[in-house]
Amino acid sequence: MTSSTQKHNLFWFRRDLRLTDNHGLFQALTAGIPVKAIFIFDNEIIEKLDNPYDRRIQFIYQTLQTIKQQLQALGSDLWIYHGKPNDVFASLTTAENVQGVYSNRDYEPYAMQRDLDIQNLVAKNGVAFSQFKDQVIFERNEVVKDDGNPYTVYTPFSKKWKSLFKSSMAESFPTELHFNHFLKGIAPETPSLKSMGFDEQPFRFPATQVKNDILINYGETRDIPSIQGTSRLSVHLRFGTISIRQLLRQGLETSEKYVNELIWREFYMQILWHFPRVVNQAFKPKYDLIAWRNNPAEFELWCKGETGYPIVDAGMRELLATGFMHNRVRMVVASFLTKHLLIDWRWGEAWFAKHLLDFELASNNGGWQWAAGSGVDAAPYFRVFNPTLQTLKFDPQFKYIRQWVPEFDTLRYPKPMVVHELARKRCLDVYQQAVGPAATER
Repeated sequence: MTSSTQKHNLFWFRRDLRLTDNHGLFQALTAGIPVKAIFIFDNEIIEKLDNPYDRRIQFIYQTLQTIKQQLQALGSDLWIYHGKPNDVFASLTTAENVQGVYSNRDYEPYAMQRDLDIQNLVAKNGVAFSQFKDQVIFERNEVVKDDGNPYTVYTPFSKKWKSLFKSSMAESFPTELHFNHFLKGIAPETPSLKSMGFDEQPFRFPATQVKNDILINYGETRDIPSIQGTSRLSVHLRFGTISIRQLLRQGLETSEKYVNELIWREFYMQILWHFPRVVNQAFKPKYDLIAWRNNPAEFELWCKGETGYPIVDAGMRELLATGFMHNRVRMVVASFLTKHLLIDWRWGEAWFAKHLLDFELASNNGGWQWAAGSGVDAAPYFRVFNPTLQTLKFDPQFKYIRQWVPEFDTLRYPKPMVVHELARKRCLDVYQQAVGPAATER
């Protein structure tokens, strides 16, 4: 009996690229019939990527090869497709004996609409579409105020999150006990990166584990960009190569501060789910009235890391070179773009979205709107980071700066493109014209 004629379910990998502790995969493997594992390089997404070398595509591709090898060792395989999901599922559910499609939920607007379309499409062939919670501990309406309204301030959200949390929510789904339920078979050759329009370059991705020592000291080291004081696991959370439950268990044993950061991630996810307009609009509508300067030449200097402010330039160069930027530095460069240069936060958000290895819509949008003052629980607009003071506080010996801007203390380094005090005054004037006196922001 071939894989196309044998009755089976499909498990669709997306933001959950691992075989272990995978909720949707566990449900598929325990549903009573064999499971065919699939992944789709979604043309609707990858055609928007204009760089032939995209580290995220390479990360996904390499991760899929690992999963494929693991499945082949079990006598199964990973079927990898390239195209539009609707076309792939239309073909699979008409040509094969598919009973159900299993996946884990995604909360971004495009993904939710895509999944609704797939659900409606496969239903026409009598195929059920089942989704499960996997990339978060709490989702959608699970953490809301007593009156049912969503939280828009982190601290009360965090308190409610912790009051609702039970240790059982961090327990693993034992998929490994059911690996014998994968469909036997050999998949066709995987589409190459080149065939999809992408190049591959040597690159070392972050490890999937973080040492307990880093988390134990996280509260004291996380703001120092010259050392590895953070987990560097954001890319693995983004693509699900590590389980949020596994990471939460480790955090609960080592660092409440780190657990709080995981809760911030869920806070921004529920903001995106409740208020999808934030993708293109300020959460606080009056902030869309700001008269941004949007100077293209100044934006280019910011993008290249040639602003004359070493901490800003170091962050931007680190981003271009590695696809990563330290979180403290992300706040500094975002504040500089929106406040010092008065360039629309959407420009910066799009640049980060293009280059960040760990790009995740909810957190990226939330972080940029926080920096601009336009988002939920945001820094008030009169708070303008002073890059020089940020340097003295978090990189006083210039270790981080020297790594990425080796010429910063030579004559080759450009003078600051703006004077901090003048830029700050200009920012406050422009913001006040749009949103009113600063006192109302407190």
